This record gives sequence, C-alpha cells and structure tokens, in this order.
Amino acid sequence: MKTKKIYFKRIIDSSLLEWSKEPDHKPVLLRGARQVGKSSSVRKLAEHFEHFLEINFELDKKVHALFDSDLIPQRICAQLSVHFNQAIIPGKTLLFLDEIQACPRAISALRFFYENYPELHVIAAGSLLEFAFEELPSFGVGRISSMFMYPFSFSEFMMAYGQELLWNEICQSSPEKPLHHVFHEKTLEIMKLFLVIGGMPAVVAKYIEKEDVLACQKTLNELINSLKTDFVKYKQRIPELRISKVFEAVVQQTGSKFNYNRVEQYTNKQIRESIELLQKAGLVIPVMYSPANGIPLGAQGNPKKQKFMLLDTGIFQRLLGLQLSEILLSNDFSAVNKGQIAEIMAGMELLKSSSCYEQQQLYYWHRDALNSSAEVDYVIQRDEKIIPVEVKSGTSGKMQSLHLFLKEKKSEYGIRTSLENFSQYDKIKVYPLYAIGNVIK
Repeated sequence: MKTKKIYFKRIIDSSLLEWSKEPDHKPVLLRGARQVGKSSSVRKLAEHFEHFLEINFELDKKVHALFDSDLIPQRICAQLSVHFNQAIIPGKTLLFLDEIQACPRAISALRFFYENYPELHVIAAGSLLEFAFEELPSFGVGRISSMFMYPFSFSEFMMAYGQELLWNEICQSSPEKPLHHVFHEKTLEIMKLFLVIGGMPAVVAKYIEKEDVLACQKTLNELINSLKTDFVKYKQRIPELRISKVFEAVVQQTGSKFNYNRVEQYTNKQIRESIELLQKAGLVIPVMYSPANGIPLGAQGNPKKQKFMLLDTGIFQRLLGLQLSEILLSNDFSAVNKGQIAEIMAGMELLKSSSCYEQQQLYYWHRDALNSSAEVDYVIQRDEKIIPVEVKSGTSGKMQSLHLFLKEKKSEYGIRTSLENFSQYDKIKVYPLYAIGNVIK
C-alpha cells in the first residue's frame, strides 16, 4: 500500500486560499523553478473544493488537441469533462493545468476563462513558463494573476521541522528586543542544517523523514541531475554544453560581479543568452547594481553590472563539494567558500519574504574610487527609505562600507545580518541571518 506523502505548510497556501474565496477571481499562473512545490500547493488547495481535475500537459499529449480549435472555455471544459470522466462545476471544481508551457494554446485560453467563464477556479503552473511567453505576444495581461514561488524559506523549514513555537519567539524579537541567547544558539544550529540541505521540497522531506544529512546529499545529487537534464528543453538553438558551462561559471563566481572573460570559448553575447535562459528557468537569481540615489532602486540599475547566484544553498554547496562539517560545526563561514553561502541565504530570504504577487529584483551597491572602494551586499526599499544590508559570515567584522553608504546617502539606518543575535550599534540594526526575512515582513 502506497503511503501518503506528508504535506508541509507553505506561506503561499494562505494566498491561494484567499484567492479561492474572492468573488472576482482571475485565473492564476503559479510561477517558479521546477520542483519548488507548485503542484503540491495546488493539490493542498484542492482539499477546499468538492471536485479537482489536474491535467499535466507534458504527460498527456492527447489533451492538447482539445485546445486546437476555438478557445471558448465552456466547450473546452465540456470536452475535458468527457475526456477525464470528471465533472467540472463552476464554484465547486478546481481546474489545475500543470506544465502548461507544453501547450501554448492552453496559455492563450486562460484570458478567456476570466472574460467568459469567471465563476470557474483555474490555476495553471509550469517551470519553463517564461520560455513559452516569448512565443506569445500577449497571454492576457490584466486578466490573469501571477504568483511566484521559491524553495522553502527558513520559516517554512522551521514549521516543517516542528519548531513553530521557537519561530514565533523569533518573530517577536527585534534589535531592540533580542532573542534569548539559549533560543538563539538553538536556532543557529537549525539554520546551519538548513544551509546544508537547502529548501527544495524533496530534500526537506527527506530530512524530516530520516534526519540523515548524507541521505539528503544523495537526494540533492538526483535533483541536480534532473535540473541539468532540463537544459535540453530550454532552447534548441543554444547547445546544452554551453548552458552547462555558464551554469558552472555562475556557481564559481557567486558573490562577485560576474566576469564574462572567465568563461572560455564563448562570446559575451552567447554567455548572456545562456544566463537569461537560466534566469527564466528560475535556477539563477540576478542581483543588479544600483547607485541607490532614489526610488525605485531599479530606475538607475545597470544590467551590465550584475552578480548571479543560485536559488538554493543546498544545491550550491553540493555543486561546490563543500565540507559539510565546516558548515555544521563552524561559527564563522568566511572559511567556507568566503561566506557566499550566507550571501545566498540572505538574498533568497529577502525574496521569499516579499509578496508572492510580485517578482522582486535584488540590488547591490558599490563604489569604485582610488584607495576607497566599497560594496554593500544588498540595498532594499522600505516605504520611502533605502536601506543597505550587509551580510557577514561570522559573528564579527568591520562595517566600513555600510557606514560609508549611510554617510553618502544620508540613510536613516543600515542592517547587518550575521550569526549574531539581534542587537543595535548606533545606526546599525543587527538581524541574525536566520531572521533577515523579517526585515521585509
């Protein structure tokens, strides 16, 4: 008898449930990299409906033909109902169109569900959606809602790990009200574990099941092989070997401005095309330079000055072959690949803590001057304020760049995130790395 998989609560679940109760609901496009848990969240939502019909356009090629003629949603649903021998009843059925990028006509049909069949709840998902959008001049802007999903955040991992009470304590803490040192030390140990296994659902589930870090490494290997296998699907005109080479370069250059000259054999244009594909697949996350002179931060952003990082610390450490003991036992990550793993976690936590309705962009700041270069890892916008965020991989370190930014930009305060407990030094607010997402919330 097949055992039922345990479902671990995700932050996006509440947004999906709210959407299902809205009287004027648009079809939803659930967007994100492959295997971040999109389908599982939709199936969890389906528990609130009497009927649920899931269609996978990659697995069921025959169903494509039902979208070949007109795109009248009532006709499509009637034929889908017959094809799958399942009722589709407005208000009672959740229709889930998975891997919809495999059927561009189905993407085009979404807008008509909102215009002509708004009472039916429709969710579409796909991991390579951005590629399909290139082929469609318009897929229903204003008639379709997008939600963006990432791997497990640290807060989601804490919930899955059964540490809800501890997380509640963290959420009530602040630079003015630090977490009790006993709880802080306990959370640090859990965070180090999270850095090693990452937030991909399959790996998190493996750890919760077995509490075996080495078993998680095997799952990570399988996951990485699966993601690399997808390279052939990205675009036929770009060779798989080139995408693999550029992917490796991103891994090696995480934490610094990307240097195209360090990727042999290919032109800047070829490298840029490959990076764009990896971004569209959600595997590579850009961090764009901003002079941070005003808001929005992207107004003066420079796409020629970008850093890139992977979407998950577990995948990152596995690709680099880092010593797990150095992460699990150390209180100073500067020796662990120069703290890049801490920088990835901080950036991803900032993204994961943002609204699921917007695809957020990360920014960094730097200044090149004779004998006075400076760089701040992230700059974020809170209301009308621009806040610099510096990531430290240990429990100490100078903050010269942060102070320089505050002086030049006349910012009210800056944020330092590290392995320290919550605290405050003059204009610097300290957030533990495990709680940096709380800055956004």
